[in-house]
Amino acid sequence: MHSAVPKVLHQLAGKSMLARVIDCAASLSPQNITIVYGHGGDAVRTAFADNNMLAWVEQSPQLGTGHAVLQALLPAVLASDITLVLYGDVPLVNAASLKKLVDEAAKNQLAWLTMKVANPHGLGRIVRDENGRVREIVEEKDATDAQRQLSEINTGFLACPTAWLARWLPTLNSNNAQGEYYLTDILKRAVDEGLPVTTRAAEHEREITGVNSRGQLAALERSLQMNIAEQLMASGVTLRDPARLDVRGNLNCAADVSIDVNCIFEGNVTLGKNVVIGAHCILRDCTVGESTHILPFTMIDTATIGANTRIGPYARLRPGTTLADDVHIGNFVEVKASDIGVGSKANHLSYIGDSSVGKSVNIGAGTITCNYDGANKHRTVIEDNVHIGSDVQLIAPVTVHSGATVGAGTTVWKDVPAGTLALNEKTQIAKTGWSRPKKSGKA
Repeated sequence: MHSAVPKVLHQLAGKSMLARVIDCAASLSPQNITIVYGHGGDAVRTAFADNNMLAWVEQSPQLGTGHAVLQALLPAVLASDITLVLYGDVPLVNAASLKKLVDEAAKNQLAWLTMKVANPHGLGRIVRDENGRVREIVEEKDATDAQRQLSEINTGFLACPTAWLARWLPTLNSNNAQGEYYLTDILKRAVDEGLPVTTRAAEHEREITGVNSRGQLAALERSLQMNIAEQLMASGVTLRDPARLDVRGNLNCAADVSIDVNCIFEGNVTLGKNVVIGAHCILRDCTVGESTHILPFTMIDTATIGANTRIGPYARLRPGTTLADDVHIGNFVEVKASDIGVGSKANHLSYIGDSSVGKSVNIGAGTITCNYDGANKHRTVIEDNVHIGSDVQLIAPVTVHSGATVGAGTTVWKDVPAGTLALNEKTQIAKTGWSRPKKSGKA
């Protein structure tokens, strides 16, 4: 990866590869999950410090996959268990595929996940006898020319009665091209002992695809995103270009949602029916009510948005924002930690922070809620049916009561009574005999 970040911590669709594997394992309700770590282990452990269900075992020195699993067995696993082996750099394995392995291993069998692929180069081959029974797994570097022509490959995923592993793993040898203890050698041990070996096929190649470079990570990201896009379209979502969508979390869409190009969805995002998302928007941890339009280049972060609302273009909703139905937030308007009531509008170039805005309020262009005194944040309250003119500064804490009007260019630092007009009186002068400056002549 050419990175200071351990490989398994590199992200795929907003989540580290190892986190994806752990989540998949956890979905099977195991008794324990043991992580065998080597290079960059301290950083990996720190990344999962809050996960109390994980056990950690260091592999040092690193002598191959068989040696790695042996380290995990000794301190943590009971002989009566089934052991399932997964890989931190194979992040998209399907829980359904793994459950098939566990179910087979529970029948006192060695169960292996395999797949036939178009290009098996570099991968271990499954060798079967004339009756189709698995006889062994041969790594490419150790394979004959005939074995290299086989297309069924070892994915590495297996489930096995733990007692068998505990018996076989200490007896493995490293007489191979890599000089390592191969986990795959246990299959030959099972065959030699006449124990049952069964295989199950992976459903899709991406679930058994490992990552060893940034290029492979990017390719797997696109494969995953296309799969997400296909699922969204199958559920009734219109994607203007499925290849230009990034979901880095969970995106839940009702019927007839439309999403334009280059949109990013992070965390948990829910879109109601008939929502329209314009191009180049970023939505994170938010809920959007039905028939709301979000125009291009808008960023929404940790907000709740009502129905029939219009946001953007170039708007920003920051954490703690709640918009009711029929609200308009226009271009270059920023809203933070504020509630805005039904039918209220802020259409141009304004900042609304730490505020409570009532119903049917109009906030003019260039309005700023001055919520920070240099040490503490203060709240602005704008009640129902208030009209705020352009270029107004509201110095919190302050309340503009129902039906009041604030004239353009006013600085408000005292509460405005209901139904009144607030303004800062000014004198306008028109000077006669005045000439506009002229450009000086060129030298």
